Amino acid sequence: MTGRNILFLMTDQHRADTLGCYGNEHAATPHLDELARTGTRFDRWYTPTAICTPARASLLTGQAPFRHKLLANYERNVGYIEDLPDGRFTFAEALGDKGYNRGLIGKWHVGTAKSANDFGFDGPDLPGWHNPVDHPDYLAYLAERDLPPYEISDRIRGTLPNGGPGNLLAARLNQPLEATFEHYLATRAIEQLERYAVDARERDKPFFLALHFFGPHLPYIIPDEYFDLVDPADVPLPKSVAETFQGKPPVQKNYSAHWTFDTMPIETTRKLIAVYWGYVSLIDHEIGRVLEAMERLGLTEDTAVFFTCDHGEFTGSHRLHDKGPAMYEDIYRTPGIVRVPGSPEGLARNEFVSLLDCTATILDLAGIDPAPAVDSRSLLPLVSGVDDPDWAGDIVCEFHGHHFPYPQRMLREDRYKLVVNPDSVNELYDLETDPDELLNLYVLPELAPVRGRMLHRLYELLRARGDNFYHWMTSMYEVGEVGYDPTLSGLDEESYQP
Repeated sequence: MTGRNILFLMTDQHRADTLGCYGNEHAATPHLDELARTGTRFDRWYTPTAICTPARASLLTGQAPFRHKLLANYERNVGYIEDLPDGRFTFAEALGDKGYNRGLIGKWHVGTAKSANDFGFDGPDLPGWHNPVDHPDYLAYLAERDLPPYEISDRIRGTLPNGGPGNLLAARLNQPLEATFEHYLATRAIEQLERYAVDARERDKPFFLALHFFGPHLPYIIPDEYFDLVDPADVPLPKSVAETFQGKPPVQKNYSAHWTFDTMPIETTRKLIAVYWGYVSLIDHEIGRVLEAMERLGLTEDTAVFFTCDHGEFTGSHRLHDKGPAMYEDIYRTPGIVRVPGSPEGLARNEFVSLLDCTATILDLAGIDPAPAVDSRSLLPLVSGVDDPDWAGDIVCEFHGHHFPYPQRMLREDRYKLVVNPDSVNELYDLETDPDELLNLYVLPELAPVRGRMLHRLYELLRARGDNFYHWMTSMYEVGEVGYDPTLSGLDEESYQP
């Protein structure tokens, strides 16, 4: 084998606390739990930004969103570019240069003009943010197997502030499991895996195969056995359902109204969480089919496996749904599991790592220099059980808008989280005493040393990265001495050099 095979399993809008291996006692996720038992579970795995397209572009390029500049989903675009510029480095093209087969089955969502095929991936082009149930390949799949078409009932939605119907949050899918889009995706992935196994065996040609589910992104549309799998009575409400938005940026309360939380009874919230957990279980079942196929094909010992998602989901936390301009753990901390053959089993790492780090890890596994993935760092030393004293003790995340422009930057360290909101109040949370992030401590005088230290640290990190958000911080906060003319006018006689 000239290179190591890679299976990359990815979901969309997936909370870490839906999995048994992350502590959910009611979860029915045996296959992902087994992957964690035989691999490495990362407990502080973050998305660079909690929105689909920018996060997925970061995975593809190994670059933070501010750098690759694909900053919003095209469906709610607020004026940003919609495709990666020509010539931008991607791991997909680097793998192709190395002789890899490359496949992507499922959600792409990294642009409108350029599909996954344009970057060298095999597989059907499945554009958009949700299951494209009218796609010709899916319809052909149903017809070949005499399976019934997509049909839903038992819709769950609230009422918008203008009196109109809210976004669809969940519904019962009137199809058998075999007809679901998730089963279709797993079937197509297994078929591709079988083709790649022949090339690996007969031509010594390694593969990278990504299986990207569109779920458990809302609306949660799943068949009976998963829609009713979890008893809502067994579902604990998130403590942050007590959110008052006192001392928080007003946009959060507006988002709560947009997502119609207060127009639905609390029992509906329990049912939504139960259905969401059921959706995760359905996906786990389909992942199990793919892992079983990999074992049947004799690929397990030669294939590294990743499992993660693009970002999390509120599902009632902070009286919100979906994601948006609120940098809470619910949507920024996500599941992340990596299993590399020959590495120790059952590791749990507590370092701050990112979806971005997958890019360098994929390149490292393939024997490719990861340097072009400039904001990424290989996870292989951590997966190997090595402690790295130079690994950063904090992480920076960013957001640029959804529905409307809304720039934010976040610094998360061991105990505290700082969020800078230029249009509004900043946020500071003590995650040791307030893990649910209900109390914004930013203005408390006794936390001035923490606030000042974190503002300075975030400022220095943004400057080092080249993220021009730091210019706002220069004039608005005490960030320490600066060695340049912060006005950038070039007219200050002290900074002018003839």
